[in-house]
Amino acid sequence: MRRLVFALALLLAAPAFAVQPYEMLKDPVLEARARDVSKGLRCVVCQNESIDDSDAEIAHDMRLLVRERLVAGDTNQQIVDYMVSRYGDYVRLKPRLMGSTLILWLGPFLILLLGSFVVFRRMKEALESPDLTTAADITVASTDSGEKTP
Repeated sequence: MRRLVFALALLLAAPAFAVQPYEMLKDPVLEARARDVSKGLRCVVCQNESIDDSDAEIAHDMRLLVRERLVAGDTNQQIVDYMVSRYGDYVRLKPRLMGSTLILWLGPFLILLLGSFVVFRRMKEALESPDLTTAADITVASTDSGEKTP
């Protein structure tokens, strides 16, 4: 019984792909190209999901559009360019390195550098502070007050 429950849990946990059988092209080569292009395009509603994985109505329309363009004879790059011209550069799941996307690519490194600089400066200031009491100062102060040191 446990094995049956485990098997059912695995089946239910399997990823659900949004591409419906009626959307698929009969030509397996064109269908493979359609899947390849669709995996690189973002659903404009779901935001961080490819149109291949999204169940949104717009993703369905975008998948059909990709397949129409493939049947019409467009190359993969022509299809991506068409989708970018229609929906904007946001439709790409992996944005290109351009002036407008430079902050996306360099931002995390700049934040890491800035954070490291701030931590370094704070540590340096703390070590150079005259208020810092050393272990020797504590020992001398405790022997002067008459307390016994261990």
